[in-house]
Amino acid sequence: MSTPNDQKFANVTAPDARSFVEDVLAGNGVPRNNAVIVARCLVEADLRGVDTHGVNRIPSYMARIRQGVLDAHASPTIRHISPVVAQVDGHNAFGFLAAHLAMEAAIRMADGPSGIGVVSVKSSNHFGMSAWLVQQAIDAGMMSLVFTNSSPALPVWGGKSKLMGVSPIACGAPAGKGRPFIMDMAPSVAARGKVYKALRRGEKIPTDWALDKNGKPTDDPAKALEGVMLPMGGPKGSALAVMMDVFSGVLSGSAFAGHVTNPYDPSKPADVGHFIVAIRPNLFMSADQFKDRMDYLYSRVVGSDRMDGVERIYFPGEIEQLTKENRLKHGIPLVEAEISALNKEASQVGAKSIRASPLPVMARL
Repeated sequence: MSTPNDQKFANVTAPDARSFVEDVLAGNGVPRNNAVIVARCLVEADLRGVDTHGVNRIPSYMARIRQGVLDAHASPTIRHISPVVAQVDGHNAFGFLAAHLAMEAAIRMADGPSGIGVVSVKSSNHFGMSAWLVQQAIDAGMMSLVFTNSSPALPVWGGKSKLMGVSPIACGAPAGKGRPFIMDMAPSVAARGKVYKALRRGEKIPTDWALDKNGKPTDDPAKALEGVMLPMGGPKGSALAVMMDVFSGVLSGSAFAGHVTNPYDPSKPADVGHFIVAIRPNLFMSADQFKDRMDYLYSRVVGSDRMDGVERIYFPGEIEQLTKENRLKHGIPLVEAEISALNKEASQVGAKSIRASPLPVMARL
């Protein structure tokens, strides 16, 4: 992706970013305890380098609150269906809250005799980066599956119009001394959030990401958003997108089959669905055995013979973990346009501007 040379970046520390987001959310009517969860999840995305799902999402979320299509005051509720199955009603609150409650419940059920917890979520919203939910399970020593559906963005294989969402599939497993396994990927060549990020930053996109409204490859993010995203691996990516709709939309009772509302559409609630599973990894062997086997898998993967030109092989999720370690030390890089948009939101509710320090372009990671 190309980046203009004249862009200026500034650094924001994780604590400052969380405090800023909490204050802006509270100023828009979000209960403080809920604001803490949303802020933590957004900043976690920035720390991991998933800038498309970080604090720069605040303006669009606040717009939905003002438009009355996202309920700032609501909190999700849970209904237990069996000892290992539950459903969360998001009540059109932030998706972060519904997903956090769902994973919390799934972990609690998986910690019991059954070793598994399954939670379906309805009437929810965008929950940002899926990896934060996977990490929530890993922190509790659990394996996990995290599915969600989303608004139409890519065609089914053989089609030409938007029908399926660029809905991420995520899963993870804890390890011992090695890195945990964290997979979080969209079924498209690139996540749609990356196109929005390019538009916001005045950047071009690779021509294999999307087609414009006339069905032609484009490097213009605005034209890409008018057209369709391209599924990765052709029919394989298309099938994954349909799978997300089956488990997250059809099963939950939420919108599906192209009826999830775009997060930038102010006409009605999004009605997103999620599907979350937590699994206790010592079901078939001791926890120590499982961790040892995960560590062995990690060593085999990263120690594989490398093809020409490859300096290092990474375990899934490892690059993001390394980015987080760096950004915890040095801060989160944001462009001036993003900082300006965030401070505009702060001024509307009388919150303090976000604290940022200048950062040379070459220093950002």
